[in-house]
Parts: sequence; structure tokens; C-alpha cells
Amino acid sequence: MENAISWFEIPTNDIHRAQNFYEAVFKIKMTSLEFPNIKMRMFPLDDPMNGVGGTLVKTDGFHIPSATDGPLVYLNGNPDVQEFLDRVEPAGGKIQVPKTQISPEYGDMAVFIDTEGNRIALHNVPAGM
Repeated sequence: MENAISWFEIPTNDIHRAQNFYEAVFKIKMTSLEFPNIKMRMFPLDDPMNGVGGTLVKTDGFHIPSATDGPLVYLNGNPDVQEFLDRVEPAGGKIQVPKTQISPEYGDMAVFIDTEGNRIALHNVPAGM
């Protein structure tokens, strides 16, 4: 198994608000993908065949945002999670756990609540690792 995760979906109540939030925090442009009963906004992926991909997703009740329940997804916070945390509150989110060192070998982490009420984490790998 090359990666433990191959795909993730972050639930939204308002797909446009969520897209604006993630594009502002990560300074990215998301791709729209829509079907009759599901709307998605895809995170950019350099190599779709070998990388971990994911989306924001809006469905009619199948995906439900939560700040307390379910798995905690860690998004790439390289080179420094603080860079992303500094954009969370201006974009409408809340910082739940500030930048915290896991260890010198494993880097830093942080947790925020997005505009949809999801608990999402960040992780960065120490320079030179």
C-alpha cells in the first residue's frame, strides 16, 4: 500500500462558500464537477494516478459536516502550517488548535473549523525530512 488514503470528501452545506474558503486559505483554484444530485469542488492534484485526491462535496444528506464526529482529515500544511492558519479566520473559519509541534521529527499540526462546520487538520513535515 503506497498511501493509506487515496481519496477524501469534505462535506459542505454551501458549496460556493466552502470553495471560496478553501481557495483563500490554500491559495488554490478548485475544479468544479457536478452531477444531478451531487456537486463537487476538486482540490488540485499534480499526479492523479499516484497522489491522494479529494473534494468538497454537497449532497442531499449523505455527507454531513461535523466539528466533532467522524475521521479527522489532515491537509498538507507545508512548508509551515502557520501560513495557512493566518488565512483561516479572515476567510470565515475558526482556529481550534493552534500550531503545535508534534515532535522535531514529525513536524507541526493544527486544527481549524471551516465555514461548513467541519473539523480539518493541517500537518507540515520538518524541512530536510
